[in-house]
Amino acid sequence: MADTLPPDRNARAGKKRGSKSGKVADFRYKRAPQPEPRRNGRDGRANGATASGNRRAEHDLSAIGTLRPGHHGEAYAALDLGTNNCRLLIARPSGRDFTVIDAFSRVVKLGEGLATSGRLSDKAMDRTMSALTICAEKLQRRNVRLARSVATEACRRAANGPDFIERVRRETGIALDIISAEEEARLAVLGCHILLEAGDGPAMIFDIGGGSTELVLVEAGGPEASRVPRILDWQSVPWGVVSLTDTVGRSEEGESARLARYAEMRRLVAESFAPFAARVAGAARHRDIRLLGTSGTVTTLASLYLELPSYDRKAVDGLIVPATEMREISARLSVMTPYERSTLPCIGQDRADLVVAGCAILESILDLWPARRLGVADRGIREGILRSLMAAERRSERSLRALHQQRSGQSVR
Repeated sequence: MADTLPPDRNARAGKKRGSKSGKVADFRYKRAPQPEPRRNGRDGRANGATASGNRRAEHDLSAIGTLRPGHHGEAYAALDLGTNNCRLLIARPSGRDFTVIDAFSRVVKLGEGLATSGRLSDKAMDRTMSALTICAEKLQRRNVRLARSVATEACRRAANGPDFIERVRRETGIALDIISAEEEARLAVLGCHILLEAGDGPAMIFDIGGGSTELVLVEAGGPEASRVPRILDWQSVPWGVVSLTDTVGRSEEGESARLARYAEMRRLVAESFAPFAARVAGAARHRDIRLLGTSGTVTTLASLYLELPSYDRKAVDGLIVPATEMREISARLSVMTPYERSTLPCIGQDRADLVVAGCAILESILDLWPARRLGVADRGIREGILRSLMAAERRSERSLRALHQQRSGQSVR
């Protein structure tokens, strides 16, 4: 299954300012007191949290990542440290799916100021450490069997990203992998593709993050929804809600200034998307193209479309919204003052200064992929990680059973 998706050819990606694409075959938070870091093994790691990790460890998070025969009640975990949010999901297998038993999400704004300074700020790192400390406590408290923890664009781009990753490992025991844009796109597709609207035309899946946006063109039609669609083409650009806001600036005095700011956002994003837009132009002319978005931007706009008094994941996840409605909501938000946006349900103070950038990115996507409807997913990288972990372990268990049967047969003979 994973073979049809773009491989992670650069899991420790360095600073990359330009877009990445390629045809593919197939508020501040008070920091919690820090416990003394526990070390394990020769390299002192306290969490071998990778899909392929099989290092045997002795203490706390160090046991995570050890492949061993399954036991009832054990859980899997996925941690996604993005440019704006820190999210954790812990789940138990339920057939070929899973049931969430614990979750955590906090706006940490790790990439705040990164676009202009090229570094993660001390305040941003401290906010993030506070959130990661909570995640570490949850991982220790739950019977987590296998976990993967990833960091995305902020840590990819920051000059001090690797140093921050080491600090996280040293102080919390969480070993974060800085994944490439390819792997980020792959996990997003794996996590949300099941919500693609039925149809025979080609589909686009996108993820508007804090520091980057990924666009993925997937095959037309296809068999049952549970099958992961084959990726035909993809692109990642370094524009997310934080990086775009920081680059264009936050001055919004007067409606004309707000309109000009929004237009500049649209221009920057459109320029970055241009090579990909040219490549998918033929597919975009199909009469039945489909579009699915996973991000805080699309879930927020979907909440406004539904006029929800507060966010309701059950109402939003899987919703299909007319694209014209999403454009109209985006246009209205772009001329509002920050205060006016902050008073809207489901936006609040945390998203008031960032949602406009998300709208600009979304409208640019709709320009290059003019689908009539937009699917909304409140799921993505974390769910993709969980599914990949579970699939990898199922394969491992099948291999072990086959080997056992083979050896048993040989001993009988």
